[in-house]
Amino acid sequence: MAVIHHTTLRPTKLELLTEWLPTREWYAGTEPRPAKAGGFRLDDPAGEVGIEFMAVTDADGAAYLVPMTYRAGPLAGADHALIGTCEHGVLGKRWIYDGAHDPVLVDRLYALLAGRTQAQAQSQTDTPDLTVTVSPAGRGTEGEAELVGAEDDREGTDVRVRASGTRLTLRLHRTLTPGPASTPAPDAATRLTAEWLLPDGTTARGTYVVVLGEDG
Repeated sequence: MAVIHHTTLRPTKLELLTEWLPTREWYAGTEPRPAKAGGFRLDDPAGEVGIEFMAVTDADGAAYLVPMTYRAGPLAGADHALIGTCEHGVLGKRWIYDGAHDPVLVDRLYALLAGRTQAQAQSQTDTPDLTVTVSPAGRGTEGEAELVGAEDDREGTDVRVRASGTRLTLRLHRTLTPGPASTPAPDAATRLTAEWLLPDGTTARGTYVVVLGEDG
């Protein structure tokens, strides 16, 4: 169970994202002023890695999905995915990574899509987030998911995984669009949908992740 510490971060996550977002291929803004707009967390069974799926809105009103992991030390071979480092008021120095390239986040995302774990509230300890849904539920098998690779394009990030002899591509929708089926996908595809706040204070809901395809 992840424990949420209500403390300081220097620099803050949003300050780090202000510098990092313009370096991403899928970022379409011109004046990054990210504001936290929602999201959820996943638990690392080992209790070592913090896992957060954060939604942020930008100066132009666009919404982006930024999955992040928080680690007590560098992740080997992931320098290209480092968002930045910060000083946590309780835990000390933390390394923050783009979670699409972190094997722990990818494994827990696979477990969520397969119906074997539950999304947790973004800012509360031991509180399920029942607004995060997966449909159809239970798609997937037992066992861990191995991260094969992740690649950005102008629309999002394709995360390739291998689990129990099956290969899957998990499509992260970096630009969030309101609507239950906001991005085309096969009718039978598993979707993870969640909420975020629009700049006017209303709540939007749309696809965060979709399973694009698989082969044995």
